[in-house]
Amino acid sequence: MFTTDNYFDRIKVVSINSLPALLQESHQFIVKATKNGTSWAGYQSSQAIKEAIDLHLEQMQQYEAKQRVATAKGATPKPNKEKKTKADSLKQKAAKEDNNTAPLMVSRIPDELRFIRRFLNMHEKTQVKEQILRFINALQKAIVEKRIRKTSQWAEQITYIQNRLIETHNTMKDKITIILTPETREQFKQSVTGEKLLSSVGFIKRYIGLHQKAGVKDKATALLAQIDRAYNKGSLTNSDPYTSHMLTIQQNLQNFIADRNTKVLSIEPAILFGLQGILSGLDGCACGNHSLNGLDEVPEVISSVDFVQKEFPTIGFTGKWRDFIGDPSPGFTAMVSARPKFGKSTLCADFAGYLARSHGPVLFVAKEEGFSKTLRDKLERVRHPRLMVASSLPADLSSFQYIFLDSVTRLGLTPDDLRRLKATNAGKSFIYIFQVTKGGQFRGANDFQHDVDVVIELPQPGKAIQFGRYNQGGELDVFDDNYAQAM
Repeated sequence: MFTTDNYFDRIKVVSINSLPALLQESHQFIVKATKNGTSWAGYQSSQAIKEAIDLHLEQMQQYEAKQRVATAKGATPKPNKEKKTKADSLKQKAAKEDNNTAPLMVSRIPDELRFIRRFLNMHEKTQVKEQILRFINALQKAIVEKRIRKTSQWAEQITYIQNRLIETHNTMKDKITIILTPETREQFKQSVTGEKLLSSVGFIKRYIGLHQKAGVKDKATALLAQIDRAYNKGSLTNSDPYTSHMLTIQQNLQNFIADRNTKVLSIEPAILFGLQGILSGLDGCACGNHSLNGLDEVPEVISSVDFVQKEFPTIGFTGKWRDFIGDPSPGFTAMVSARPKFGKSTLCADFAGYLARSHGPVLFVAKEEGFSKTLRDKLERVRHPRLMVASSLPADLSSFQYIFLDSVTRLGLTPDDLRRLKATNAGKSFIYIFQVTKGGQFRGANDFQHDVDVVIELPQPGKAIQFGRYNQGGELDVFDDNYAQAM
């Protein structure tokens, strides 16, 4: 049976071109209305869209039944006559409503739409060369960091913006008034009006902005009042994905406003981390005679002269970790192996603390030790609000940038499991921790070593050596005066 839950899985085994024309058209309507199955918001919010999709699902079920009967009889079913039906009327009504429906509410506006909106706002405004240059630099940075890719549905608009900005910068004098044609404005407006930021996300940003600040009673009162009005007007509802966070925010604001003795608004570390996790995934000039690099990736064959001039992003390691590992690219992988009591967990706890303090949210999956006193002792001096601990691997890793798995052996993960985990969490860095045998070999297939960027071993207690693509032959003393080797 075709349902909204299984439609795109079941349709994969159907030859779309063999469907009657009416079913082909209504299938294409579903693809558009649900963004190829990634969002059913229109189905949930629009009665017309729901009716059209439900009717298509029913007709697909009937079509499939006819196919089975025809196959059983050894005959080929006659194609449906292409006549106007109720499905056509519903589809046309839904398509019209879909084109004029309210924008899709999202947790984050894509970077492409931010740049398109910024470009639209330049219309009929006077710009100096420095303003154009800043726009170009910001756009190029997003491309180099792969926040904008050539596969983006807005790649054509981004390419147009690049070319227009570069041409403008290279030909303008001191100032210029940007004029966009009506066609360009209309096309770009259609792109940016399709999605709108959830009201809750805006409120969360403002709430975090009040954290640890004095003299913000008036701002807190205004924020609480605006949240209440948003609920009353229906722009904020209990179906919002961050409803539980909004309830916590309202309660804390109410307590802060009512308590005359409390001068500073404070957010509990665990709550603050959760809110920051929501927002963490949200948010010289290459102005030669050629277009900006980045959208087309690196070609299969490229001149070494051109290649060495390309810039690739790094995380920005400093201090002993840069000396030991180098400066990895975002999304790097590392494996750490050592015999028991040699210090691998201590090394990784120290590393996790550094990443949390300096680079982003960290999850330490402590399957090896669990929630124990020994783990607590190791994390004591590196504790940080952005360093979270789990006793098992969560299904959702979206809030974290760096994930430690201690240990891969105890978690029962195979090389294929790690590849899938990495593929489904693109851009995140993983540090795999392994048990080793009495002979000093880590438990697991050699495939692990070939798949990672950095290999760290502890051949003797407290002495770590590193072999990786970012820094060959790094060494590090794990234990210092504050640690006992018994750890």
